[in-house]
Amino acid sequence: MEVKIGVQHAPREIVLESSQSAEEVESAVSAALGGKSQLLSLEDEHGRKVLVPADRLAYVELGEPAGRKVGFGAL
Repeated sequence: MEVKIGVQHAPREIVLESSQSAEEVESAVSAALGGKSQLLSLEDEHGRKVLVPADRLAYVELGEPAGRKVGFGAL
């Protein structure tokens, strides 16, 4: 699943491919925004963790990964 995280006062968003389900990501975001956790902690497909301070979250966008087009063809 593709996750895009907007961080306040940061010019670029964080984009990661996570093996977590949409429900798991949503519950982690809800816990961070609800004050249960000071950090939003997500893990990508390679086992790396992304930690974002909860008070700096601007938005979180969940979606399926976009298929990559390879090769040349007629449009």
